[in-house]
Amino acid sequence: MANSQPNTNLPPSLDGGKGSAQSDCRWPFVELPGERLIILGSQSPRRRELLAALHIPFTAVSIEADESFPDDLKEADIPIYISRAKARAYEERLRDKQLLITSDTIVWCDKHMLGKPHDEDEARRMLRLLSGKTHRVYTAVTFAERMPDSQALALETVVDSTDVTFRELTETEIEYYISTCRPFDKAGAYGIQEWIGYVACTGINGSYFNVMGFPVHMVYDQLKKRGFF
Repeated sequence: MANSQPNTNLPPSLDGGKGSAQSDCRWPFVELPGERLIILGSQSPRRRELLAALHIPFTAVSIEADESFPDDLKEADIPIYISRAKARAYEERLRDKQLLITSDTIVWCDKHMLGKPHDEDEARRMLRLLSGKTHRVYTAVTFAERMPDSQALALETVVDSTDVTFRELTETEIEYYISTCRPFDKAGAYGIQEWIGYVACTGINGSYFNVMGFPVHMVYDQLKKRGFF
């Protein structure tokens, strides 16, 4: 079941209010053409904040979807498969002139796929695996809309990858991060924008926002292609 919630509030850093670091920004940057509507199918506050940063109106919904995938899928094929599954889970609710955006992120390290940890023990195992190594973050974004002639669901998926290097982590650091930040909603058991990113990340090759779970530059390009900018 998807629960719709209009995006009527900007994140504090983007609200253009008194004391805002970006007080010159105006909301929205564009008005949606005609009766078109952008729907972000994500429970992630980070994805909602990053899409809001493009200064375009949208509605956010939560989508319940089966996020399992075939065992033979590797690396980028995994988030591509899951992001498209999320879009198909919303298919019956999607209407004409609506654009649905779904996304999925994974971490790939030493030929292992790291999704969201289920508990503290799994988070520890993930962070120990990432310690002192370079891993790759994949995010796939799927754009779904009804075809005007047949009303069939048209899907287009883009994927980005970023290499992230961590220095060696101590057990004390791992325990501190898990206990304070509770990274159970994040692929690989970490958020690059959190404490662990400040103290452990020694290098990034690619989009920082892709590591956060939403390659905003790709989303912007896709929206431009569809006439939203």
